[in-house]
Amino acid sequence: MDLGLKGMKALVTGGTKGIGRHCAEIFAAEGADVAVCARKAEEVADTVAALEAKGVKAFGQAVDVADKAAFERFVAAAADALGGLDMVVANVSALAVADDEAAWKAGFETDLMHTVRLVNTAMPFLEQSKAASITAISSVSGRETDFTGPAYGAYKAALVHYMHGLAVKLAPKMIRANAVSPGNTYFEGGIWNQIETGNPELFAEALALNPTGRMGRPEEVARGVVFLASPASSFTTGTNLVVDGALTRGVQL
Repeated sequence: MDLGLKGMKALVTGGTKGIGRHCAEIFAAEGADVAVCARKAEEVADTVAALEAKGVKAFGQAVDVADKAAFERFVAAAADALGGLDMVVANVSALAVADDEAAWKAGFETDLMHTVRLVNTAMPFLEQSKAASITAISSVSGRETDFTGPAYGAYKAALVHYMHGLAVKLAPKMIRANAVSPGNTYFEGGIWNQIETGNPELFAEALALNPTGRMGRPEEVARGVVFLASPASSFTTGTNLVVDGALTRGVQL
């Protein structure tokens, strides 16, 4: 299937590893120019080089997405470097799973407000696009109560609500907004790789919950993200795509 991405402009936050990196690579493989950000400059440079090797224009900066001014400068710089923005993917999470006030503060600034600021800063560019889309990476922890902390689940649920509200508000402008909720996703260096070595009991418990007998791979989630963001999904807006291998038990009506 041709996703219609050739020549389009995509921005992915947290785009140097895991789900974000695979999103960026799939966008580029489909012919879209791509901007990424992450905290580590070396990883950003490596990612930009890998994307450019696919024959597209790429741009990246090291930035803390919780730093409002710095993050907004990055979004504007990305739009300038690429010549506009058609698709933005909010992928960064503080992964604040503790049950304390610090987790609430970290999740608010990183998970929630970085998404809000991405939308607000990118909006003038999205309004000029013929196929604009906004995608937020939520989590199945926003759908049901699990072993993560209360702040993490609450903010992930808030992202789904925010995307649906944007979908309704922006539909007359033909700007789509969707959420993607991954289940446990395993990759080298990721949170579940760290739990596997640091807390094997929790890892075994989480793995046993999934009827497929395994955790997801980041590319499996990224394919769903890129499809939703692409013109091939032009009439899908306000939805929450769950990619979890039947991990969650609630029926999404």
